[in-house]
Amino acid sequence: MSLQETIQAELKTAIKARDAARTGAVRILIGEFQRQPQKTLTDDQVIAIIKKLIKSEKEFLASAKQETSDFLTIMEGYLPRQAGRDEIVAWINSNIDFSTYANKMQAMKPIMAHFGSAVDGKTVKDILRNM
Repeated sequence: MSLQETIQAELKTAIKARDAARTGAVRILIGEFQRQPQKTLTDDQVIAIIKKLIKSEKEFLASAKQETSDFLTIMEGYLPRQAGRDEIVAWINSNIDFSTYANKMQAMKPIMAHFGSAVDGKTVKDILRNM
Protein backbone atom coordinates (compact mmCIF):
# COMPACT_ATOMS: atom_id res chain seq x y z
CA MET A 1 0.00 0.00 0.00
CA SER A 2 1.47 3.36 -1.02
CA LEU A 3 1.82 6.25 1.39
CA GLN A 4 -0.91 8.14 -0.47
CA GLU A 5 -3.35 5.24 -0.06
CA THR A 6 -2.41 4.88 3.61
CA ILE A 7 -3.12 8.55 4.26
CA GLN A 8 -6.45 8.38 2.42
CA ALA A 9 -7.46 5.35 4.50
CA GLU A 10 -6.37 7.24 7.62
CA LEU A 11 -9.07 9.85 6.93
CA LYS A 12 -11.84 7.28 7.43
CA THR A 13 -10.22 6.05 10.62
CA ALA A 14 -9.84 9.58 11.99
CA ILE A 15 -13.46 10.46 11.20
CA LYS A 16 -14.75 7.29 12.88
CA ALA A 17 -12.56 7.98 15.94
CA ARG A 18 -13.85 11.58 16.01
CA ASP A 19 -10.28 12.86 16.11
CA ALA A 20 -10.81 16.42 14.90
CA ALA A 21 -7.12 17.36 14.78
CA ARG A 22 -6.10 14.33 12.72
CA THR A 23 -9.17 14.63 10.46
CA GLY A 24 -8.33 18.25 9.69
CA ALA A 25 -4.66 17.55 9.07
CA VAL A 26 -5.37 14.60 6.77
CA ARG A 27 -7.96 16.61 4.84
CA ILE A 28 -5.40 19.36 4.23
CA LEU A 29 -2.91 16.76 3.04
CA ILE A 30 -5.42 15.09 0.71
CA GLY A 31 -6.31 18.53 -0.64
CA GLU A 32 -2.65 19.02 -1.54
CA PHE A 33 -2.67 15.63 -3.30
CA GLN A 34 -5.63 16.73 -5.41
CA ARG A 35 -3.83 19.90 -6.51
CA GLN A 36 -1.12 17.81 -8.17
CA PRO A 37 -1.31 17.11 -11.92
CA GLN A 38 -1.14 13.31 -11.42
CA LYS A 39 -3.86 11.39 -9.62
CA THR A 40 -1.48 8.78 -8.22
CA LEU A 41 1.65 10.06 -6.49
CA THR A 42 4.84 8.23 -5.64
CA ASP A 43 5.92 8.01 -2.01
CA ASP A 44 8.71 10.51 -2.72
CA GLN A 45 6.18 13.02 -4.09
CA VAL A 46 3.96 12.53 -1.04
CA ILE A 47 6.93 13.03 1.29
CA ALA A 48 7.87 16.22 -0.59
CA ILE A 49 4.32 17.55 -0.07
CA ILE A 50 4.43 16.67 3.62
CA LYS A 51 7.81 18.39 4.02
CA LYS A 52 6.43 21.50 2.30
CA LEU A 53 3.47 21.57 4.70
CA ILE A 54 5.77 21.05 7.70
CA LYS A 55 8.03 23.90 6.58
CA SER A 56 5.01 26.18 6.16
CA GLU A 57 3.66 25.24 9.60
CA LYS A 58 7.06 25.84 11.26
CA GLU A 59 7.25 29.30 9.68
CA PHE A 60 3.72 30.06 10.92
CA LEU A 61 4.54 28.83 14.43
CA ALA A 62 7.74 30.91 14.49
CA SER A 63 5.79 34.05 13.59
CA ALA A 64 3.21 33.20 16.27
CA LYS A 65 6.03 32.49 18.76
CA GLN A 66 4.83 28.94 19.40
CA GLU A 67 6.85 25.75 19.67
CA THR A 68 4.61 23.07 18.18
CA SER A 69 1.08 22.24 17.08
CA ASP A 70 -1.08 19.15 16.64
CA PHE A 71 -0.87 19.61 12.85
CA LEU A 72 2.94 19.60 12.95
CA THR A 73 3.04 16.48 15.13
CA ILE A 74 0.62 14.63 12.84
CA MET A 75 2.51 15.59 9.65
CA GLU A 76 5.87 14.57 11.12
CA GLY A 77 4.35 11.19 11.95
CA TYR A 78 3.99 10.46 8.22
CA LEU A 79 7.65 11.07 7.43
CA PRO A 80 10.01 8.08 7.24
CA ARG A 81 12.56 7.57 9.99
CA GLN A 82 15.32 10.13 9.63
CA ALA A 83 18.94 9.00 9.57
CA GLY A 84 20.98 10.18 12.54
CA ARG A 85 24.11 12.30 12.31
CA ASP A 86 26.30 9.37 13.37
CA GLU A 87 24.81 7.14 10.67
CA ILE A 88 25.38 9.81 8.01
CA VAL A 89 28.97 10.47 9.11
CA ALA A 90 29.75 6.74 9.15
CA TRP A 91 28.39 6.30 5.62
CA ILE A 92 30.31 9.34 4.35
CA ASN A 93 33.57 8.11 5.90
CA SER A 94 33.24 4.66 4.35
CA ASN A 95 31.88 5.64 0.91
CA ILE A 96 33.01 9.16 -0.06
CA ASP A 97 36.52 9.96 -1.27
CA PHE A 98 36.86 13.72 -0.94
CA SER A 99 40.02 13.75 -3.07
CA THR A 100 37.83 13.26 -6.14
CA TYR A 101 35.93 16.49 -5.43
CA ALA A 102 37.22 20.05 -5.75
CA ASN A 103 34.91 21.06 -2.89
CA LYS A 104 33.39 19.01 -0.05
CA MET A 105 29.91 20.31 -0.91
CA GLN A 106 30.09 18.52 -4.28
CA ALA A 107 29.72 15.27 -2.32
CA MET A 108 26.14 16.24 -1.40
CA LYS A 109 24.69 14.69 -4.56
CA PRO A 110 25.81 11.08 -3.90
CA ILE A 111 24.98 11.40 -0.19
CA MET A 112 21.46 12.67 -0.88
CA ALA A 113 21.00 10.01 -3.58
CA HIS A 114 21.92 7.28 -1.10
CA PHE A 115 19.77 8.46 1.82
CA GLY A 116 16.90 9.99 -0.18
CA SER A 117 14.13 11.36 2.00
CA ALA A 118 15.69 9.87 5.15
CA VAL A 119 17.94 12.92 5.56
CA ASP A 120 17.54 16.65 5.52
CA GLY A 121 19.80 18.58 3.15
CA LYS A 122 20.61 21.11 5.88
CA THR A 123 21.90 18.35 8.14
CA VAL A 124 24.14 16.92 5.42
CA LYS A 125 25.45 20.40 4.57
CA ASP A 126 26.25 21.03 8.24
CA ILE A 127 28.07 17.69 8.54
CA LEU A 128 30.14 18.39 5.41
CA ARG A 129 31.10 21.86 6.67
CA ASN A 130 32.35 20.39 9.95
CA MET A 131 34.41 17.62 8.33
